[in-house]
Amino acid sequence: MQMKFEDLKIKEEIIKGLSSMGITEPTDIQKEIIPLAINGENLIGQSETGTGKTLAYLLPAIEKIDTTKKEMQCIILAPTHELAIQINNTINEVKKAASLDITSTSLIGSANIKRQIDALKTKPHIIVGSAGRILELIGKKKVSAHTIKTIIIDEVDKLLDKNNLPVIKNIIKSTQKQTQVMMFSATLNNKTLDIAKTLKDDIKVVSVKNNKVNENIIHNYIKTDSRKKIDTLRKLIHASKAEKVLVFNNDVYTTNTAIENLTASKIKVAAIGGNNKMEERKKALEDFRKGNINVLIASDVAARGLDIKGITHVINLDIPEDPNDYLHRSGRVGRAGETGDVFSLVDEREEKIIKSHEKNFKINILEKHLYKGNIEE
Repeated sequence: MQMKFEDLKIKEEIIKGLSSMGITEPTDIQKEIIPLAINGENLIGQSETGTGKTLAYLLPAIEKIDTTKKEMQCIILAPTHELAIQINNTINEVKKAASLDITSTSLIGSANIKRQIDALKTKPHIIVGSAGRILELIGKKKVSAHTIKTIIIDEVDKLLDKNNLPVIKNIIKSTQKQTQVMMFSATLNNKTLDIAKTLKDDIKVVSVKNNKVNENIIHNYIKTDSRKKIDTLRKLIHASKAEKVLVFNNDVYTTNTAIENLTASKIKVAAIGGNNKMEERKKALEDFRKGNINVLIASDVAARGLDIKGITHVINLDIPEDPNDYLHRSGRVGRAGETGDVFSLVDEREEKIIKSHEKNFKINILEKHLYKGNIEE
């Protein structure tokens, strides 16, 4: 028997709102997490990318908001500005669809702090943002930590590293002892799990991940000389005829060169990365979402956790040696039952890395060739 949102004790107006958004049945991670979250359990949730983790924690968080109180009740921490904004946008989508009285705001490090302080005067129920800025505003007594009932940490494998951990600990310490803590990621290693368990004594681990890459994704690679990668990228974009392509690359110089090359070929392209100003990154993402550009070049950090509808192709201009990074990149396509293609452009050395990922995830990564404007086996 198929489980419904009604079985998970979600309010009727939220269920109707989800239905109007085209969401009628909970995913596996939502079935596992929502009852525990509503019950106030401290937990870690793990499942593949594109399996509905965001709603798995947002629905119970929204469910538990007491709208009769004008006070801050939930903090959601994200490792990137883009992800924080995306989470807040999802809250607003559910709020609008379900006609809810909940309020939320995003607090990110590069934004104007005076404007953020003004926004906090209305005491939004849910605060989404970067850990550093939220802790700063707690210190300034602008975020009332004593009223917080729930703390959610998204992409926890990134937020519990040595740089972020002290900040996360201080945020948790600033709240009441009984504050619920929930953490989520697509990938978790033993080190992260051990650290997570020090934050709360009674953490439950909920995993519906089987360490397999989504079967709706087709994995490919194309061999090319490292000096010809940008030219190969241009040819691949034309040959794929894809409307929405996410290109991964962590080298700023190569990214800038790629933008020049693709723009000269009349390909609409933009980039998001650590060196961009926040407004530039925001505009690039919005243009990509709306289809004003059809190619977005992103670093791993900037694209962490992003969920952009309609992406059909991921292209790796550089190859991640960490299999988890390959998994995260690949997971930008094939979301919510859709299909997608991943192409990696590799030189002779990098072909070994691709073969390693193929073996690690027990998948076929097919070698393809570009010939006369077509992609061939």
